[in-house]
Amino acid sequence: MVFVLAMFFCSCGDEDLQQSGESQPRKDVAVLITDSVSTLISDSGVTRYRIEAPQWCVYDKTEPPYQEFPNGIYLEQFDIDLSVQASLKADYAHYDETAQVWTLRGNVHALNRKGEQFDTPELKWSQSEHRVYSDTTIHITRETSIIEGLGFESNEEMSKYTILHPTGVFPIKDE
Repeated sequence: MVFVLAMFFCSCGDEDLQQSGESQPRKDVAVLITDSVSTLISDSGVTRYRIEAPQWCVYDKTEPPYQEFPNGIYLEQFDIDLSVQASLKADYAHYDETAQVWTLRGNVHALNRKGEQFDTPELKWSQSEHRVYSDTTIHITRETSIIEGLGFESNEEMSKYTILHPTGVFPIKDE
């Protein structure tokens, strides 16, 4: 564990500050900048998630403190057999530590456990409220239909969701 932490912190740097020659207020400087992030997260000894990101920045002295993934993020959720159950990808991610809200922007693609794909320009996840939502356009590709709309709310698993202003093509069974 100590080796992993040492490797993690060795990849951090402040080259940008050294090159600029200017000092910045401590609150405006990332305490941690890590490049080429690839990490696994476990729960009770079981690997549950994998996160990959070109860069991860931590700002702990800002108000509110936040974490930023300026060049995108990719997340996979595993089942007990390490099969991918769900995934999430975005061009940019921001995590507000105080509000516990993730904001994902730019080509956000999410795949839930049912195989439904969600595409939107922006998605927010409130960990404290256990909900996922967006005020922008949403495009959901399902096995037998495509749903589009403006505005979206869901549980964290994205298995129970509501499209606020839906459009799309829906198959109807004749009875």
